[in-house]
Amino acid sequence: MFEKATAVIDAVKEKMQSAVTYLDEDLKTYRAGKANPAVFNNVVVSYYGTMTPIPQVASISTPDAKTMLIQPWDRNILHAVEKAIMDANLGFTPQNNGEVIRINIPALTEERRKELVKKARTAGENAKVGVRNARRDAIETLKKLQKEGLPEDSEKDFETEVQKQTDAFIKKVDEILAAKEKEIMTV
Repeated sequence: MFEKATAVIDAVKEKMQSAVTYLDEDLKTYRAGKANPAVFNNVVVSYYGTMTPIPQVASISTPDAKTMLIQPWDRNILHAVEKAIMDANLGFTPQNNGEVIRINIPALTEERRKELVKKARTAGENAKVGVRNARRDAIETLKKLQKEGLPEDSEKDFETEVQKQTDAFIKKVDEILAAKEKEIMTV
């Protein structure tokens, strides 16, 4: 029984970590006023009939803090990449010179910053929901294990451990959000 309960604790840690990792990766795609190639991770382009993320069909470099260069490995998709960036509505105006796409990063407006913070908070709340759902599932499993023969005091100890993990991961989410909000609001 203790092995099963320990496995529940390990599984809940893994689920909670994946929620935090997803949030972290998602927030990297938010444009915070400086060149960040990760903003293109979710932008897809039709590449020989397959919708493919831009980083998989081109190299993206940042020669300075306000400029990004996108160089497709196949020049035939240069216009498709340019169109995909425009359609993604990231607030960029790509400039195509026939070989590379140059993007100058405009400064964020106060309104856009507030909008990004709101979006980040929503993503953070979704991550917290994921953490809490993992906690709920773990506690339900522990209660079932108690009915199968796990001593009640042991079940309570495992529940306490699940709650400690929940609190730790919620704190991580808050820290990630605070850092991202600070980055977005820094002019």
